[in-house]
Amino acid sequence: MDIQHLIKKYHVPAPRYTSYPTVPYWDAESPTIDEWTKSVQLSFRESNRSDGISLYVHLPFCESLCTYCGCNTRITKNHQVEEPYIDAVLREWDLYCNLFDEKPLIKEIHLGGGTPTFFNHQNLHRLITGLLAQADVHPNAEFSFEAHPNNTSPEHLQTLYDLGFRRLSLGIQDFDPKVQLIINRVQSFEQVKLVTNEARKIGYSSINFDLIYGLPLQTPAGLEETIKKVITLLPDRIAFYSYAHVPWVKPGQRRYNESHLPSTEVKQRLYELGRNMFTNSGYEEIGMDHFALKSDSLYEAQESGKLHRNFMGYTHQYTRLMISLGVSSISDTWFAFAQNVKKVEDYIQLVNNNVFPIFKGHILSETDLIIRTHILNLMCRGATSWTKGNESTEALFEGLERVQEMVKDGLAEMTTAGLTVKPEGKRFLRNICMAFDARLYANKPSAQLFSMTG
Repeated sequence: MDIQHLIKKYHVPAPRYTSYPTVPYWDAESPTIDEWTKSVQLSFRESNRSDGISLYVHLPFCESLCTYCGCNTRITKNHQVEEPYIDAVLREWDLYCNLFDEKPLIKEIHLGGGTPTFFNHQNLHRLITGLLAQADVHPNAEFSFEAHPNNTSPEHLQTLYDLGFRRLSLGIQDFDPKVQLIINRVQSFEQVKLVTNEARKIGYSSINFDLIYGLPLQTPAGLEETIKKVITLLPDRIAFYSYAHVPWVKPGQRRYNESHLPSTEVKQRLYELGRNMFTNSGYEEIGMDHFALKSDSLYEAQESGKLHRNFMGYTHQYTRLMISLGVSSISDTWFAFAQNVKKVEDYIQLVNNNVFPIFKGHILSETDLIIRTHILNLMCRGATSWTKGNESTEALFEGLERVQEMVKDGLAEMTTAGLTVKPEGKRFLRNICMAFDARLYANKPSAQLFSMTG
């Protein structure tokens, strides 16, 4: 197998498949608020008592712009924005709770951003206690939050721990000073070590580090030094993402151009370097872009076949209903998606008027649900099956024809019962999933919508 030839062959724009259909291929007509709320109620009735629900809260504020970032953020040093925003999030939660005929059973809470630790610990306490006041907590619940090492205080860590948080994710990206400067994300190894050690001292059971390969000015030597430092701290999980260069979506990335980025060949060396260093240090590869120690719940979920993926990424917790609160966040009932408005002012105004702040979404068709199941199986288990009798659709057969090329290239194995991704095919997982993406192939984009694979 000529791996370099295959890397070049399959180096194409592709979604990351945190959902299917992907956002650009949602139907043009959004579900009405009535259709959306009925979908929420149906999903809640069918799954709340058995599975519980997940809550995602988007906290968009950052004090400075990290130019690599593709998230929806609001840059400000004015911390007076904290309280009005939390008021709005709690009002949105009220709108959802009013739809239910029993208390929601919360199985998962994740605070993302932006920078959740932009908010002071008192305001985060008010946010979480406000959410929990109208709910019960599942006995196996997991609460997690994302944090910037530079502004995560012992008070943040202790307050959230006391509220039930046990998992922390720190955005590292790279310790190379040249890379940190160009992406405007500067934090020292000493600061990361301080926060990590404090979290462990308090009792956090799972700490994740986010790293990115393919960043501007990144070199194999620099990334190797970064990973050596990371391994000395032995985080329980590592997310090792490919940098997504989408300056047509995120203007902050125009601070640099393609000449500053590693070539395709160098980027592949960066990936191989990281993957080898992690696996040689006791980490197991999880799905796509993730590594975990064998003691971590993400590894245990993969081994037991319970790994799940949603808009928050990989998780060991399965819920059918994920309610996402805050500006630009995306909720999922399994039957439908809905995204909130993207401007903070619009969001606050709508919820203050007791209006669900959604502006677009998608109701999944029967074909969507079938294809979604297969893509989710591939992303989480590296295999899918169509032998149960209810997974057949014309779109699936078309996908099987498209994936034949990857089967011939030795990246996957097909039988009459299903498809299995080979170890050599794991790095091409996005390409394999894309073969089944019926909506993408029915409406091929005229312009690039997604980041490149690899």
